[in-house]
Amino acid sequence: MEPLLIEGTAKTPTVKFDAKEGVVEIKGRSIPENSIEFYKPLVEWLEKYGESPLALTQVNVQLEYFNTSSSKCILDVFKKLEMIHKGPNEVIINWHYEEDDEDMLEAGEDYESIIRVPFKMIEIVD
Repeated sequence: MEPLLIEGTAKTPTVKFDAKEGVVEIKGRSIPENSIEFYKPLVEWLEKYGESPLALTQVNVQLEYFNTSSSKCILDVFKKLEMIHKGPNEVIINWHYEEDDEDMLEAGEDYESIIRVPFKMIEIVD
């Protein structure tokens, strides 16, 4: 399966989904003009990956900021990961947040309360 690589911009995060490594990464800012359009290929890729995932899928999320429409799309991505996790496969979501960014920590905790996938809160210390 081909990796999904999207170069980040001022409005969209860098995306690196690699089926061979079992690594899913989203980093940067997420304020695209059309969130649904931006996140659609990510959700579709995870659907396909979910047909034969690795035993362990590591998810690294390191967002500086995301808008409300992105938050719904990020939830859709996590729901696909939850489906993968329901099988015999393990999924771990590493939620990275800046040291003083209470909002981003809370956002991670909110997702963790909705999705039945283990989250690791990782503080980024400068």
